[in-house]
Amino acid sequence: MTRPPTFLRFDLRRVSALVVKESVQIVRDPSTFLIAFVLPLILLFIFGYGVSLDASRIRIGLVLEDDSAPALSLAQAYQNSDYFDVDMARSVAVVRDRMVAGDLRAMVVIPSDFGAAVQRGERPVIQIITDGSQPNTANFAAGYAEGVRANWAAAENLESGRAQAPPISLATRYWFNPELKSRYFLVPGSIAIVMTMIGTLLTSLVVAREWERGTMEALMATPVSMAEFIASKIVPYFVLGLGSMALCTVLGITVFGVPFRGSILALLAISSAFLLPALGLGLFISAATKNQFVASQIALLTGFLPAFLLSGFLFEISSMPWPIQMLTYIVPARYLIPPLQTVFVAGDIWSLFLPNIVIMLGFGVAFFALSFRATRRSLD
Repeated sequence: MTRPPTFLRFDLRRVSALVVKESVQIVRDPSTFLIAFVLPLILLFIFGYGVSLDASRIRIGLVLEDDSAPALSLAQAYQNSDYFDVDMARSVAVVRDRMVAGDLRAMVVIPSDFGAAVQRGERPVIQIITDGSQPNTANFAAGYAEGVRANWAAAENLESGRAQAPPISLATRYWFNPELKSRYFLVPGSIAIVMTMIGTLLTSLVVAREWERGTMEALMATPVSMAEFIASKIVPYFVLGLGSMALCTVLGITVFGVPFRGSILALLAISSAFLLPALGLGLFISAATKNQFVASQIALLTGFLPAFLLSGFLFEISSMPWPIQMLTYIVPARYLIPPLQTVFVAGDIWSLFLPNIVIMLGFGVAFFALSFRATRRSLD
């Protein structure tokens, strides 16, 4: 019977001893716990409370140049809106100066002939001016301001310029996130960033640390095979990554109120599939560099930053230039973000999960093959 090559030997007892050794090193290194548990909590609170893509209570100026009943009714509609914090004024000049100073983000001008236009049966016109120095807020303010005007006109039966019953009644419904809270996708996305950080950043130091401390030569003198060596480095950080993911999930549900409509099994499958390429990339960087500082910098550039910027976490991939869109296909986190957000806000949709899981496993196999080759070359 043909025996496996020496570097592929796998003895469970020997691997267990090496895993215990690596776990003891993790326990003795306080920086590992800081990265694995403290830093994820900081990131989670930043994205949960500090970062918000919701445009609510935008401060605007409302210039009321007409005292007619329709003008006062529209002004009252703006004041009652949940989206605006309204400051009333009689002069455009005053509001313009406050917009230049940055106190206001938009102004709505109800002209002096507004009421007269309504009385003549014409469609009344208002002016909406926004601060373009913040494009997102400007777009939100313009859209919300037009929405308030349209709702008021529909309620007054003035949209077509004459009183009539509206022929169509619209009922808007938002699936999965009815309140349109950005926290519902920022918190799951931040869990993906945490797993990237733990998987790539921490494992990028493990082999390099052995070389810098001089313990790699001692391991080379033992009958440990390459497969056993790599497994002993991966298992503790795999468990650490799942533990950090579980902690962030519990906090996301209990503290930030993010719904969890999927199953624990789906969450574990998605997270485990992603940890493999994350750990494989970190191990490859560590084996190739043999230096902890260099390895940590490369891990940030190749793991953390692409996951943060090119995964669809904060920026829509479809809105990126096409060369950057092509580049996102080689970022493993791109295939984690949609399933992770889906399992939280929508539930178990395995038709979405399975293709992404297969792609992440493919990345994992490729990175482990590279790390295996780099480690073996280093030892040879």
